[in-house]
Amino acid sequence: MLNNIGLPGLLLIAVVVLVLFGRGKISSLMGEVGKGITAFKKGVNDGTKELEEEVAADAKDVTPETDKDKA
Repeated sequence: MLNNIGLPGLLLIAVVVLVLFGRGKISSLMGEVGKGITAFKKGVNDGTKELEEEVAADAKDVTPETDKDKA
């Protein structure tokens, strides 16, 4: 359905959106989208870092269990 929009169609859509919402509204919306993307990337990086720390902690503890540990 949207495979044949092309550049002229995208430009027309952009002009219609600009006329309907105005420059200020679109500018503030894009600012919020940018903040959301930044927060998402930070969350992904924090999650990845946390997982790497867990894997590193598990890798450090390689001592075999003894009979004393099992009891």
